[in-house]
Amino acid sequence: MPNKLSPLLKRSAFTVVVGCGRLGASIANMLSDEGGGVVVVDQERESFNKLSASFGGMTLTGDSTDISVLDEANLGAAAAVVVVTGNDNTNIMVAQMAKELYKVKHVVARLYDPARESVYREFGIDTISPVVLSTREIRRLLQIEERGDIEENV
Repeated sequence: MPNKLSPLLKRSAFTVVVGCGRLGASIANMLSDEGGGVVVVDQERESFNKLSASFGGMTLTGDSTDISVLDEANLGAAAAVVVVTGNDNTNIMVAQMAKELYKVKHVVARLYDPARESVYREFGIDTISPVVLSTREIRRLLQIEERGDIEENV
């Protein structure tokens, strides 16, 4: 099966975003608004409804763990891959495939379980963890409050 996206994607650097939930759609919209090429992959076609009306990228419906879907997304030519599905196992698998099979230099994956971070590090995959980010931000806010930098609203 010929890759329908390939001719369009070979013109410039682009990012593949895997997962079009709230975070994936937000990232894809941001990249598109900044003028970057974007391909969004999700299993559910209706997930693309989260993309803005101004989204200028491409969408691909399919299972991101399926090599034929990643081939159709032209993953090997991507400048970066961002994997933000709702499943850590899927994120690990797709990120690992992007890095090892497709030799993508910049791979970022979201993980819910911070204990799995070491698995990603072994493969040179950057991670973002909502648990870790939230914990750091809450600690920062508590430290500000302790210093009295936050005014009480009475």
